[in-house]
Amino acid sequence: MISKAASTAAASALTSMTATRRFFSSASRTIIVTKTSTCKAPRTTTNNTFVGRTLSPNIRFFSSAESTSSSSSTTATTTTTASDAAAKAEEITVPITFINTDGSEITVQAPAGKHLLDVAHDNNIELEGACGGELACSTCHLIFLEQEDDNGNNTSVRYDMLPEKTEEEEDMLDLAFEIQPTSRLGCQITVKPEYAAMKWRIPE
Repeated sequence: MISKAASTAAASALTSMTATRRFFSSASRTIIVTKTSTCKAPRTTTNNTFVGRTLSPNIRFFSSAESTSSSSSTTATTTTTASDAAAKAEEITVPITFINTDGSEITVQAPAGKHLLDVAHDNNIELEGACGGELACSTCHLIFLEQEDDNGNNTSVRYDMLPEKTEEEEDMLDLAFEIQPTSRLGCQITVKPEYAAMKWRIPE
């Protein structure tokens, strides 16, 4: 017959564990151990959930509620940071001039990060964009106008500052009227701070 002392020792051995560097997770609990250490099993409540408490300087058991809260906090912080970055980008505006088919010019403050098609629509400029900016038509066709200073030299605003055309944009431009070497689709040009003072003509 096992003595009371032997029974107590066996129970103590079963409830003790040697923790090595590892990560253990389940639906109800999470344990993170940073280095080899010996500790006793965590205390549980009547509903068999682990109670978050420090068992040693390097080991802590977390309840599932604590883990979820930590994850939600991290996600919220990441989302907020991305939103703040987007908001700051939209705070930057640059002057862009559109020349209508009748020759009249309209200069607007274009938010950095927006496509020229959206900038035109936001300012009631007649630039069609029948496909809604999906690169499936050529109705947002614009012609970039090179500008020269008083000495006949190109200004700092140059066509080669724009991103290269994609094959898809080239295909759509082949369908456009009055195509020019500096023709582009408004849905493919995203406003950048260095595009300040650019001029775009809307073809007839």
